[in-house]
Amino acid sequence: MSSPTAPCPAPSDALASRPGAEWLAAMEGIAEDDGYLDPLGDKHWAFFAETGSTLLVTFEQAEQIRARPDTLPEGMEIARKNGWSLLCLIAEGETFWRAPEVWGYFDRLVDDAFFDDFDQVLFYGTGPSGYAAGCYVVTAPGARALLLSPRATMDPSLTGWDHRNPATRRLDFTSRYGYAPDMTEGASQVWLIHDPTVAADNAHAALFRRPWVSIFATRFAGEHPERILGSAGILEKVIGHAMAGTLTSQVFADLWRARRGSAAYLKRLMATAVANGRSRFEEVICRAGATRLSARRFVRRLAEIEARQKAARNAGRPPAPRPAQQQAGQQQAGQQQASPARAQGL
Repeated sequence: MSSPTAPCPAPSDALASRPGAEWLAAMEGIAEDDGYLDPLGDKHWAFFAETGSTLLVTFEQAEQIRARPDTLPEGMEIARKNGWSLLCLIAEGETFWRAPEVWGYFDRLVDDAFFDDFDQVLFYGTGPSGYAAGCYVVTAPGARALLLSPRATMDPSLTGWDHRNPATRRLDFTSRYGYAPDMTEGASQVWLIHDPTVAADNAHAALFRRPWVSIFATRFAGEHPERILGSAGILEKVIGHAMAGTLTSQVFADLWRARRGSAAYLKRLMATAVANGRSRFEEVICRAGATRLSARRFVRRLAEIEARQKAARNAGRPPAPRPAQQQAGQQQAGQQQASPARAQGL
């Protein structure tokens, strides 16, 4: 399949041979066999690796790719395991893929009927890249999209309450491919996964509410649910179900149970319990982590809790709360709050 832009550079003019661009060498090597690696202006690249009739489209940051041992996009690993083709749009810096060169690239894909060559197409992204995946899925009618904690837009007139990514306020979110929720209309299925306890992410998710969008909650997973899904060993399974169109609410609920074996998730849950002064549930979480994972952090903390309880019993008084628990208890006096541990089935 040929590139919808310029042909791949000749070896003498290879992108990776340019100063500071050595990290592109691995992708360029793959592109020489069957695909392409094309620059889109100064801050973006399009990397395509053709393998099969199923296409995964991802949006990734250059600095994250450079940090990987193989200097390949994370999506490449997933695509290889499944025999999928990969199209990865790479950004240098916090661009949100808002550039005329990127718009023009997707225009050319549409003109060339690029996506028609594939039986299944899934756009996937997290956070800012979830925004890009939601915006550009419009160029592949009938495709699916899996968006984790996506932004709907960073236009300050609409989302001035989101103070993250301050550098993006100078970007244009009002012109082409600008408002992600509207751009998802042509998709056959869209799944949005987020933590509703993160106020900004919950507000963005509300803007995405459409009949064709299924929203799944990952409570206490934080701003980066992909990290918890990955730690629990289910991220690739979720992506696989999304690609196949089988990611129902029941399927996701069954997969999400694996969070109980995720050290990263239990650490977040424990931090929430401590911050809210829920000492009893901190103990429940620590016991779960100690028994299921034998993790030192939980074993050590559980021993501290039990030692404090034993000392209190010997002194004939209830265990004294930790300072953080005292402060949190005062702040939440009179308020009812569901237990994080109980809410998560621990």
